[in-house]
Amino acid sequence: MPKAREEKSILIENNQVIRELFGDFDENIDIIKEALDIEIGTRQGEIKLLGDRIAVNLGEKLIHDLISIIKSQKKLDKQDLRYSIQLMLKGQDSYVKELLKEVVCITASGRSIRPKTIGQKRYLDSIKRNDIVFGIGPAGTGKTFLAMAMAVQALKNKEVNRIILTRPAVEAGESLGFLPGDLQEKVDPYLRPIYDALFDILGAETYGRYMEKGLIEVAPLAYMRGRTLDSSYVILDEAQNSTNEQMKMFLTRLGFGSKAIITGDITQIDLAKGKESGLKTIIKILDDIKGIDFIYFSKEDIVRHPLVQSIIEAYDRYEKTKL
Repeated sequence: MPKAREEKSILIENNQVIRELFGDFDENIDIIKEALDIEIGTRQGEIKLLGDRIAVNLGEKLIHDLISIIKSQKKLDKQDLRYSIQLMLKGQDSYVKELLKEVVCITASGRSIRPKTIGQKRYLDSIKRNDIVFGIGPAGTGKTFLAMAMAVQALKNKEVNRIILTRPAVEAGESLGFLPGDLQEKVDPYLRPIYDALFDILGAETYGRYMEKGLIEVAPLAYMRGRTLDSSYVILDEAQNSTNEQMKMFLTRLGFGSKAIITGDITQIDLAKGKESGLKTIIKILDDIKGIDFIYFSKEDIVRHPLVQSIIEAYDRYEKTKL
């Protein structure tokens, strides 16, 4: 028995919304057509959907969700499009509007930083509720960037007095001595990704002012020893490259009125052979302590180029063949 076919029309009066929805050379619409197996066209401000009744109904809901994204963000990027399709096909499209509601902060360029996936939203909610949060998952899931955006907003709201950003310099014992400059200049290459993210969030002028006043400190993990970090937002990045001793040292630095976010990817450990990752160990130690939470990201939370997700999936398949 043939499937019931249906046609639906969606009126869109704003031509800019239509242009953004369709994308260059209709590439966005082509992605939707392929995913839902329906026909889509436009005429005089109306979008026409034709195909299987269930698929057309999904397409109608999807396009309304995408219009909401465009009106909120003034644009529709491929990651938002593909993730919205994923949610629609899983029956979780109600989350699209939930993600649009939350804005972490506004960058110097006027861009809204908000969660783009359910995993990211869960991560932000956990940071609000807990004083120590571990964000664990593959590259490109926004673990560190979102933590830094939350830290910047907390500083602006005077919830903390300073932000401290740190990461291990895993090769410090061997290669730093061959680099030119003083110790800070030697470790700067390890900290460059943190500087870049701060610059993106704050802009050049605010970034320079905050650094000059000491409101933001960026330092290698070894610099944390012996300190007590009160009224601070502390972020440990690349935590998979910390040793057990370093992880314990870092977590016991936390003082009153402080919050710590620890991010890492346990599939990308660069420690020397025989050294155990402090991040892998701490998962077993702190999994049942109130006020501490572990959030795990998956490949579905990746917000970089679509090929990054494919690359990670390929590596996962390769690793499984070696077991």
